[in-house]
Amino acid sequence: MSGKAGLKAGLIGAGVLGLLVILDLVRNLLIPVAGAVGCACCGVELLAYAGIGVLAGAFLSPPRDAGAGAGAGAIAGVISGVGAGIMTIITAAGRMLFAGGQMVSMIDPAQARQLMEAGIDPQMLATFSGWGGVFIGGGLCCLGWIAIGAGLGALGGLIFAAAKSD
Repeated sequence: MSGKAGLKAGLIGAGVLGLLVILDLVRNLLIPVAGAVGCACCGVELLAYAGIGVLAGAFLSPPRDAGAGAGAGAIAGVISGVGAGIMTIITAAGRMLFAGGQMVSMIDPAQARQLMEAGIDPQMLATFSGWGGVFIGGGLCCLGWIAIGAGLGALGGLIFAAAKSD
């Protein structure tokens, strides 16, 4: 039963976290300075994972126990983390498509000249390093959010199921 509750809450949570990823992208475009606003957005995502665990615990049929609540919350956190990670990789790929040409301007002109003398196009180098960063960095970030989501989801489900067993 905890698998079904976790699946349902996880799918809802993946949608919520996908929306938060899109809102964070819009925030980055409008307010490019990270600072406190970026930290607040990260805090909201952490609270969302705990809330997804609580939702999974609420979807359990009474009588609930803490173990089932933690299991359902962990399942929901993993599913939500996968959804948020995929959405993060998609938005990072979109950023790369639109900002790929700007990466060449980050290469020092002397280094760009040396690369061209060696027969290497600096644009190609910037594109490859950028796409590698999108998929490798995005994949590692996705794994991290899955682990954090599982932990916070389990904690939220455990607390809710223990507090409201009936």
